[in-house]
Amino acid sequence: MMRASALAAVFAAGLSAPSVAHAGAQTYEPLAESLRGRLSAAIADRSVPELQFRVREDGHKWIFEMSRRLEKRIADRRQRLELLRTIHFEAQRAGLDPQLVLGVIEVESNFRKYAVSRAGARGYMQVMPFWTRLIGARHHNLFHLRTNLRFGCVILRYYLDRETGDYFRALGRYNGSVGKPDYPRAVLAAWKVRWGYMGSTS
Repeated sequence: MMRASALAAVFAAGLSAPSVAHAGAQTYEPLAESLRGRLSAAIADRSVPELQFRVREDGHKWIFEMSRRLEKRIADRRQRLELLRTIHFEAQRAGLDPQLVLGVIEVESNFRKYAVSRAGARGYMQVMPFWTRLIGARHHNLFHLRTNLRFGCVILRYYLDRETGDYFRALGRYNGSVGKPDYPRAVLAAWKVRWGYMGSTS
């Protein structure tokens, strides 16, 4: 796990970090059948997205603040709100901080829905197509908003569990650059500096 002093240095460095996409590619690795089954079940759940806040007013405040920060990247208000609601729902569903997911999206695709990396990763969270074959289905479209975020959040949760909560290594695996510092530092800085939120998110 990263120590507090190391995290502080990462966040300080990120104060002036440019908003440039650094898309990579998750690496294909065979999964045990039991693990494939659990991940497939997580992908297949089709419950209706809704904000998961104990106090409704907290949800309005979160949406308002995140929409304000996102406005320069996504001008259309309806598109911003749909994206934010889906991020919050899928992040909470996977046991992730929604602000972390915003940081991943910023660094992976710079909030471009149809982004494609040189390695072939797709969409907001730059999910590699092999995941649809591994734990999804042929009809899954990684440019579809909710499909992309669901896969991305489930995959990131898998890597966090695999790395016993070590964000630095889990993010490196997500980007296909495990052991290299640039990508984890960029995401951690985006998460805590540009998308940090002091109010309740659940």
